[in-house]
Amino acid sequence: MQHIGGIRTALFNYLFARANRGSFILRVEDTDRTRFNPEALKDLFDSLEWLGIQYDEGPGKDGTCGPYVQSERKSLYAELVGSLLNSGNAYYCFCSAERLDSIRNEQKSAKKNIGYDRYCRSISVDEAKSRIKLGEEHVIRLKVPTEGKTLFNDFLLGEISKKNGDISPDPVIMKSDGFPTYHFANVVDDHEMGISHVLRAQEWIPSGPLHIIIYQAFGWKPPVYCHLPMVMGKNGQKLSKRHGSTALKDFREAGYLPGALINFISLLGWSYDDSREFFTMDELCELFSLERINKSSAVFDYRKLDWFNGYYIRLMNLDSLKSRLIPILAADRLVQDPPTANQLDIIDGFVPIVAKRLKRLNDIGPMIRFLFVDPGSVNAESVISKEVNRQDVLDILTSAVDLLDSAPRPPEIGAVCAQWDDALERNFRDMAASGNWKVGSVFGLLRIALTASSVSPPLIPVIRLLGLNESLRRIRRLIRTMEDAGE
Repeated sequence: MQHIGGIRTALFNYLFARANRGSFILRVEDTDRTRFNPEALKDLFDSLEWLGIQYDEGPGKDGTCGPYVQSERKSLYAELVGSLLNSGNAYYCFCSAERLDSIRNEQKSAKKNIGYDRYCRSISVDEAKSRIKLGEEHVIRLKVPTEGKTLFNDFLLGEISKKNGDISPDPVIMKSDGFPTYHFANVVDDHEMGISHVLRAQEWIPSGPLHIIIYQAFGWKPPVYCHLPMVMGKNGQKLSKRHGSTALKDFREAGYLPGALINFISLLGWSYDDSREFFTMDELCELFSLERINKSSAVFDYRKLDWFNGYYIRLMNLDSLKSRLIPILAADRLVQDPPTANQLDIIDGFVPIVAKRLKRLNDIGPMIRFLFVDPGSVNAESVISKEVNRQDVLDILTSAVDLLDSAPRPPEIGAVCAQWDDALERNFRDMAASGNWKVGSVFGLLRIALTASSVSPPLIPVIRLLGLNESLRRIRRLIRTMEDAGE
């Protein structure tokens, strides 16, 4: 499944292509048939579509660079592997899996670097062809120079070099099943598709020299490489599941908006200046540049993502927000699918109130559950505090009942309610003053009585949405609880 690191890489490549009026090409790398997963491929397409990352060429969008699925390019890989064999830059290897395992075990025991011992490198072409003719299983390996070093320039990090003796010795480039290995297919496809720039994670830096050796074997010019800074958790360790969700699917299901994620992820290693934080996709496509990518690691701050998401929720018009919240409420079985007329009235009433408080769309269920399901009464001990004893609680709740009993009926849901809300709030504040109670204590007790929670949307709209009769019923229930506790 698509994870944040991979999505960040795809986004940066997409933004760079758009900013430079280039093409963003999507290809499916499926040469490792043992790991190919159709569900993962579907998740890739779904993720890009949901985020609004639109590729110019790729599966379903034919252009000049197809085919775009590596398993459909086998003939090209076979032809190019043949050219490396003919030029002496590759060779046939007939080592069995048992021999390779034995080599690895010996190297481990001797505490040597793990790698192929180049046993078949000196086999003549004639001998190799004879053994192949007899049906002997084989792979094809790249000849890595044994002396000197290989270097390449990274746009962000500058010159990177590696001793050839430290590069994986003669890796397989064509497997016995006729499929190329990832590194070989990656280089071939980048060249054949005319890829000018490759933006990828820094974990691919060790593979850079190997890729350059393949380019040199063909006599090709490599693309410009830019290895992106790592994405870390707040503890300084590489982002992983122990920090929280990392799969895009999890964020999507948790109620994050695509615009918020795009904006947030774009700032994981890139910045436009020292102050601006909010960007639309179109703005990012215009402003993005490699020069503004940071060398230092980026920190994935879940709280900052929530802050971004809350901002984007507040940008939504209320009808759009309502249409996004109804399926969540239906999935939580708080409303019917589709909602009844009465349920729609309640939804219309609370959407303007919660829009300013939501950080994730899925927060809506716990936040307003009390409007659809009676949460029951709390126990007496939970409402007694240093500020209010049992008698204070009874006095406050009894006064609130008297006030609501005489309050005018609230306006219909959807009507202009500010005047009614303001008047009722003033009455409660006057009640608190006359009883010498803190306003916070009064509102807190009523909130607990109505929602069975100390946290809820603003109190007065809660009363209005519940209705006077239901609000009075819940307050009287807590009064009885307090009276029973004193017996």
